[in-house]
Amino acid sequence: MHWVDDGIFLGGRKFGESSSIVSILTRQNGRHLGLVQGGIGRRLRPVLQVGNFLRCEWNARLEENLGKFRLEMLKPLAACLLEQPVQLSGMGSVCGLVEQLLPERDRCTSLFEQTKDLLENFVSGQNYMAKYVFWELDFLAELGFGLNLDSCVVTGVTNDLSWVSPKSGCAVSKEAGAEYAKNLLVLPAFMINGSSGTTSEIVDGLKLTGYFLNKVANNNGIQLSSARSRFVDKVSREFYDHKSGNR
Repeated sequence: MHWVDDGIFLGGRKFGESSSIVSILTRQNGRHLGLVQGGIGRRLRPVLQVGNFLRCEWNARLEENLGKFRLEMLKPLAACLLEQPVQLSGMGSVCGLVEQLLPERDRCTSLFEQTKDLLENFVSGQNYMAKYVFWELDFLAELGFGLNLDSCVVTGVTNDLSWVSPKSGCAVSKEAGAEYAKNLLVLPAFMINGSSGTTSEIVDGLKLTGYFLNKVANNNGIQLSSARSRFVDKVSREFYDHKSGNR
């Protein structure tokens, strides 16, 4: 078996004396594992960094085998964000979630493109906060836990949507949910109108998507990636520092 594809490096671990077993999100072949000989060596160390775009050549005797990767750098995104701690943390969160929750070898071309676009937004700095929240929404849908934010689950109205039911993942209007507000999740306006959102709305959006990502993780008997919690902490500190005038 042999294929060549573009990929996003998600992570790896040492194997044997000098090799690594790595995980890569590829455009045509999904999340794929493989052995990289010499993976812990000086030559490949800059290549095997979370978030880097790579050209991947995979070879195995049988399709079900682990196989071996030969990797070539396309874009060193990790190095581009060394002085941008929030964006670097966001990149770690994205790659950590994909590595942890996406089944191996399930083709997901759309998710690859969305992930590639988001990581490039981290580098450019263009509206990456809101796009990160929308990426998590799309990721939940890819995992089979898509949220229904089009209309109120109680009344069917499509305006004044303010909450999300933690049980159904469906939107609830302000009027219909007023009596149960303390049990519902806040639905920030930018997730409905597609705007860039305020920082406080971004924090609410992260709480919303985080609730359902935790449900996915719990259903699989695992704890959600700590990389995501570190990113949320950084974003939350930015919001509170700005609110208190300490920025």
